[in-house]
Amino acid sequence: MKYLRLSGLEPLIITPESNFINVGERTNVAGSKKFLRLIKEEKFSEALDIARDQVDGGAQILDVNFDDGLIDGKASMIKFLNLIGSEPDISKIPIMVDSSKWEILEAGLQVVQGKCVVNSISLKEGKEEFVKHAKAIKRYGAAVIVMAFDEVGQADNYERRLEITKRSYDILVNEVKFPAEDIIFDLNIFPVATGMEEHRRNAIDFIEATRWVRQNLPYASVSGGVSNVSFSFRGNDTVREAMHSVFLYHAIQAGMNIGIVNPAMLEVYDEINKELLELVEDVILDKRDDATERLLDYSERNKSVKKRKSRRIRMAYSSFTRENYAFFGERNRPFYRRRCGRSKVAI
Repeated sequence: MKYLRLSGLEPLIITPESNFINVGERTNVAGSKKFLRLIKEEKFSEALDIARDQVDGGAQILDVNFDDGLIDGKASMIKFLNLIGSEPDISKIPIMVDSSKWEILEAGLQVVQGKCVVNSISLKEGKEEFVKHAKAIKRYGAAVIVMAFDEVGQADNYERRLEITKRSYDILVNEVKFPAEDIIFDLNIFPVATGMEEHRRNAIDFIEATRWVRQNLPYASVSGGVSNVSFSFRGNDTVREAMHSVFLYHAIQAGMNIGIVNPAMLEVYDEINKELLELVEDVILDKRDDATERLLDYSERNKSVKKRKSRRIRMAYSSFTRENYAFFGERNRPFYRRRCGRSKVAI
């Protein structure tokens, strides 16, 4: 069988039976203000501590990104990846070399240890550039994230996601001869509950497109940045955490097997307030015309403050498996149970 095989010092083989693979986002300057500040101040040793915390917290892949106007992205990528390579407790997991600039991606490919993931390429600049970059990534022996983006723009509905992923897959597999198992599609997770009619199906379209990709594009994986789905509720962590957990519940069942998820922003699924759970599922699955208004009303009535998850909860997300979901017919049954000491954790 063909499996996605990545590595740092240790291998990471992603099979149909694998748990959901979490990508640590705090070593991305867009994902952590602290990381951005440390890099700007050239405090790379302290920045390494953030990477170490991600690994200790259960991240299975480490996303590294230096796309900021006040940073020399290429130099920072080279320096930071070399430093990671000298830290076995960090470099044991695979790296996701992340940038919107090809020169930074290639600089990372030249120094990274093991088999990494390149994030990302797309058809945005046309087929010729897409093929050129894909051939280079293949030569470096890396896997690749392909954005659902073409010359027209981002895929923002179900049909466009299918159109772009099918075209990208055919070019990569049939023309570039890129290993199908090394292709990861990012199908664009967009916010829901924005108040705009055209955004109502953002989550369900992603979920259904994920199902289509997994069924029709053999061996390809699906990834995405989960926090995007709750962007409308910045400032209310309780609602955001519930939205992330409900979204993952359905997306993983559909076949999403990799994602950027902050475990501190996940709620234990069967501990979500039942009223909130119903309201969030109405929004995520677009069940009601007034779903957004109802969730906004709940959010106004139930303001939340930031709270730190226990290590027990933060680690539990790594136990997600698609097979477990086959048994979960009721809405509020737990994602998965495993023993942590004397207690059971469900996410």
